[in-house]
Amino acid sequence: MRRLLALLWLPSLLAGALTACGGAEEARSAMTVRVLVRDINIRPEGVACAGTGPYTHFHNRAPFQVIDAAGRTLAEGSLSSGTSVATFEEDLEVARVPTYCEFAVPVNLVARDTYRLVVDGHPPIDLTPNSSEGPALVAVVPS
Repeated sequence: MRRLLALLWLPSLLAGALTACGGAEEARSAMTVRVLVRDINIRPEGVACAGTGPYTHFHNRAPFQVIDAAGRTLAEGSLSSGTSVATFEEDLEVARVPTYCEFAVPVNLVARDTYRLVVDGHPPIDLTPNSSEGPALVAVVPS
């Protein structure tokens, strides 16, 4: 009888042990990583752009990682094309205005206190939560 009970309980015990070792998958939330590169170029709003000067590593297809405070990778991918956005809210009444180059990429992240962005192996940039345009993590470069 003992052997029969042991055989019946063994699969349950093994399944429980394997679950405990693997740990549960953490819940992820969809959000956008938005980076404004302050290149202050004079151009029309809404055109494709890339970082200039010391920020040429910000460009379409540049590899990126979102990491936590311990340096663990939470998400990775490639930047999309940048889009020029006006530096000032006021209407300057001209076709070309001072702009930033904005990069926005969707990610699914687990909840952490700190997020940082690494673009093409360059030093990490701190990301700040911002919900003004939906759930997002935002950085302005240079800060």
